[in-house]
Amino acid sequence: MSGSSARSGMLRRARTAVASATAFTAAAVGLWTGFGSTSAHAASAVPTPDHVIVVVFENHAYSQVIGSSSAPYINSLVSGGANLTQMYAETHPSQPNYYAMFSGSTQGITDDSCVTPGFSSAANLASEQLAAGRTWASYNETLPSQGSTTCSSGKYAQKHNPWFGFSNVPTSSAKTFAQFPTDYSTLPQLSFVTPNLCSDMHDCSVSTGDTWLKNNLGAYATWAKTHNSLLVVTMDEDNRLAGNRIPTVLYGQPVTAGSSSSATYDHYDLLRTLEDSQGLTAHAGNAASASDITGIWTS
Repeated sequence: MSGSSARSGMLRRARTAVASATAFTAAAVGLWTGFGSTSAHAASAVPTPDHVIVVVFENHAYSQVIGSSSAPYINSLVSGGANLTQMYAETHPSQPNYYAMFSGSTQGITDDSCVTPGFSSAANLASEQLAAGRTWASYNETLPSQGSTTCSSGKYAQKHNPWFGFSNVPTSSAKTFAQFPTDYSTLPQLSFVTPNLCSDMHDCSVSTGDTWLKNNLGAYATWAKTHNSLLVVTMDEDNRLAGNRIPTVLYGQPVTAGSSSSATYDHYDLLRTLEDSQGLTAHAGNAASASDITGIWTS
């Protein structure tokens, strides 16, 4: 087991005990105040944005992006949003981290080989969202066509799109990036955007990815500031040289501008936070014992 994986395991075990105490406290508060539910969502300090977009970049450590002159746009999001200074990926290589982020488990994946579409029926962020009657989609740059389960095509790579691994997520919910709306009010309540292998910094530079983000999602980020919406920018893993510490920035109206958190988080915590932001009562895999991201929200 890698050092980062061992650290994540210890954190999750500790959090299980904390979660029990938190749940008891939340129940008591609910009784004292007369306010509704004692669900995990009610107990958390996570806001409920109208729209959330998650963008995942590739293979760069925290210090290669945050504070770097190669990433002026991402660092402008740091200034106007929130920076997680101790965010960690789960493992190496890329693909298991995507599954961890999406389903709370690596689903037994240990490499970047193409998966058999729909190989798993495990709960995941999209299946939970759809089961709750909420909206979900992914927008995938260079995907040949909506719902295509092809392994690769030009700069497109299936390994960065974990939704294709689950039989409980409709393949039609995987759209091309050309289908990304210009009217952001028509976006799903929750969506992932997957840049291709150049735009995501895998084959090309940090500067290339930073410019892609500004050109393609900068207008959404500006809109999110005044429309109760959220942009999450994160990384799948580091460059294998920094203990798997990765950059993660949150930006939008629910986020306190210029805030940061030095609490230790990982992909499972991000998944838990996304689930709770949607008011979901279920938590997939290790998200059940993970912690919400806190200390950066406006309310």
